[in-house]
Amino acid sequence: MTQEPKRINHLGIAVKSLEEGLAVWRDGLGLKVEKLVEMPEKGLKIAFLPCGETMIELLAPLGEQSEIQAFLDKRGGGLHHVCLEVTDVGAATAHASAQGFALLGKEPTMGAEGYPVRFAHPKSTAGTLVEWLEKA
Repeated sequence: MTQEPKRINHLGIAVKSLEEGLAVWRDGLGLKVEKLVEMPEKGLKIAFLPCGETMIELLAPLGEQSEIQAFLDKRGGGLHHVCLEVTDVGAATAHASAQGFALLGKEPTMGAEGYPVRFAHPKSTAGTLVEWLEKA
């Protein structure tokens, strides 16, 4: 059974620093910051800025060992991932796996918003990192 996404939950944008990202998205474009989160275990500082029903998620490194650093080194920033909100992340990613998507990790993990998430490698999704999020 397919697991149709409910909506785009957020767009993940990699930035060199939150200050740089907020200068664009908050100050320049007028979005309001809903919350700031630090995930030291992943080396990330994250800002969430709502835009209608979709969130802009700014991802900045906490240090050189950050999960986002390799992306920034290679691309200099920009769209990092698209997050699809689903009812059941396990069913959605099982369907994606059956379709040939290369999933990252063996199981869903807790994302920055506190909900289960799982990713598919961009090499299997036409070049874009895809995230599924199961929001209670």
